[in-house]
Amino acid sequence: MDANQPPARMRILIIRFGSTSEILLTTPVIRAISQQIEGAEIQFLVNRNNQDFFKANPRVAKTHVFQGDLSATVDALKAEGFDYIVDLQHNRQSKRICQQLNPPCSFLKTHAFKRWFFVRVKINTLPHQHLVERYFEAVEALNVKNDHQGLEYYIPDNEQFDTDDLPIFFEDGYVIINLDAKRNTQRIPTTKVVEIASILHKPVILLGGKEIRDIGQEIVSQLGDRAYNACGEFSFNQCASLIQQSACVLTGDSPFMHLATALGKPVCSLWGSTVPEFGKYPYMPGQRSMFRMFEICNLKCRPCSKTGFKKCPRRHFRCMKKISAVEVAEWINQF
Repeated sequence: MDANQPPARMRILIIRFGSTSEILLTTPVIRAISQQIEGAEIQFLVNRNNQDFFKANPRVAKTHVFQGDLSATVDALKAEGFDYIVDLQHNRQSKRICQQLNPPCSFLKTHAFKRWFFVRVKINTLPHQHLVERYFEAVEALNVKNDHQGLEYYIPDNEQFDTDDLPIFFEDGYVIINLDAKRNTQRIPTTKVVEIASILHKPVILLGGKEIRDIGQEIVSQLGDRAYNACGEFSFNQCASLIQQSACVLTGDSPFMHLATALGKPVCSLWGSTVPEFGKYPYMPGQRSMFRMFEICNLKCRPCSKTGFKKCPRRHFRCMKKISAVEVAEWINQF
């Protein structure tokens, strides 16, 4: 082969339909493939909710969106001529896509039964692994190794937030408090937010969707100028920019927890119905001092769900309510 000839291209498809959290956790694998496989071209198949996730990521050449029509999705993907598929979803739909495209394929071991067993029987047989590490097991056949550099996220230049637009009270820095989560039992209770924020040294910006803006207003009514309700006010990337410029992030088990780690911010996470043992805790290799997880470990009802509930099944919500606001605030105040 001519030494001056460019390296052969290897076109790789990664499949992950999950939540924003699960998409964020794929970014170390994307980086490792792009850096360790010469000529790799990475394309990604996501669900509609995450179709813009990679628009500023230079490591992903193209994003495909699965909108429920399996035949149309397969036809579009066949035109790309993939050399390899990394199936990080590994459900019925992703398996059918792999079978119909038929290049070499590797997949994620989901441990779905072990998670179910932990929730129902309260005996943990899950491997002591972060989900990122299990993602890397799925690319062992490509000889791709974890570089232990953590998550990454790219904010488009036109969606950077200018903090000069915030009230003057926030010019010396602020703490982000994320009010949002997939389920209510993963959210920090309003009373706990007020209790923690009243002890913090810096004012707080409240993030979340439009549906919880009223909760943000309730918190502002109790904290006054120390809080700014940004729920439903900004785009995902503008929220990411606010997080990037913050002193620290307080959150439940949510996508913003992983977004904050991807942006290199100190993260304080409070855990309710779900548990870190599911493998989706903050992933910051070699930076253990940059995150702290607070949970009540001796509750016999935890974990009560893999993803949380609308209301506490036992109606007491002790898993969140018993967390010490003072201890949380003291950890955050060091930043």
